[in-house]
Amino acid sequence: MERDPLNDYLNVVSNILTQISSTQRENLLKASDILATCTRNDGIIHTFGVGHSHLVAEDVFWRGATLANIHAILEPSLTGHQEITKSEYLEKVEGIGRIIVDYHRIAPPDVLVAISNSGNNAVPIEIAKACQERDVNVIAITSMQYSDYLQSLHSSGKKLKDYATVTINNCCPIGDAALTFEGLPMGVGALSTIAGSFIMHSLVVQTVKNLLDGGFTPDVYFNGSLMANKQEVDEYNQSVIEKYLTKIRNL
Repeated sequence: MERDPLNDYLNVVSNILTQISSTQRENLLKASDILATCTRNDGIIHTFGVGHSHLVAEDVFWRGATLANIHAILEPSLTGHQEITKSEYLEKVEGIGRIIVDYHRIAPPDVLVAISNSGNNAVPIEIAKACQERDVNVIAITSMQYSDYLQSLHSSGKKLKDYATVTINNCCPIGDAALTFEGLPMGVGALSTIAGSFIMHSLVVQTVKNLLDGGFTPDVYFNGSLMANKQEVDEYNQSVIEKYLTKIRNL
């Protein structure tokens, strides 16, 4: 029978999302409680990732259907938006993470959500460590299997999960690939971005529910495209932007 990679990839992705929902529910609920407390106390939810992990951080920043107090830290030298191969080396340089935390004035009641599939790169580890030292809660999204497999690239020998208040396992395999093909030594079909975004948006919806249940209405953006039909959508979104413009340095 001829192989069906489209269906095979779908099955792997579906299984991972199901695994996250079934095994990480307690951690998702704990993390959502932390994010709700942060939001209720006028804090900022900082999201951060290097390389392709920054896509997960950015996916919930200044976007319709997401919390307005989310701030994606998008350091150009680390995201790979430009000169992408350089970021692979800079994400391993110690000292950068602490500069980023200082620059963005991260302090309680803020929260850091650090995304790193491997969990072993120096900059995410250092940012989490610096936040922990400031009594800032850290939520880590990582592959526990991959993190346990890899050696740390930080001089402390620690991993991202070691500095987290709550760690959410993205349930992705070693190598972050869904399929293997005969004749290819490497896997094909990345998984961690899909898994990470699923986790991030799961946290958003649960956090919103927690806040509403407690009698607090959070700031959530409308999808901007709706302004084509409703002027009040743009007026509302602009009012929310004004509220956070001096609180979020990337806004």
